[in-house]
Amino acid sequence: MSSSDEVVKAKVATADNGKPTVFDKILSGEWSSDKVHEDDIALAFRDITPQAPVHILVIPKKRDGLTQLSNMRDDQKSLLGHLMFVAQMVGKKECPDGFRIVVNDGVEGAQSVYHLHIHVLGGKQMGWPPG
Repeated sequence: MSSSDEVVKAKVATADNGKPTVFDKILSGEWSSDKVHEDDIALAFRDITPQAPVHILVIPKKRDGLTQLSNMRDDQKSLLGHLMFVAQMVGKKECPDGFRIVVNDGVEGAQSVYHLHIHVLGGKQMGWPPG
């Protein structure tokens, strides 16, 4: 899937319509995933449309209104710290020569799933600037 396809998906995505997201379906077991890490708080799995040789998503197991980074509450600070810790842990394991962390937020940030998630990208030399 090209980056322009992701932008189109982001423009039609609904911020929070109350329906389960693809990530909710993965968490419930309705949909399968290629898990690389799981604990009581977070799940990390391979993206089904990778944008790099290694593309892992790290999500909180409980959405609790955390549909995007800009909706984060004060009481969710430690959750974000844990998600970042998991991201670096799987990043170091999967991409020992370096990796990139990305969080898309809102329409202009090309967010297409409204359940906070961290992208861990690597396995190749990343370019700059990214956008």
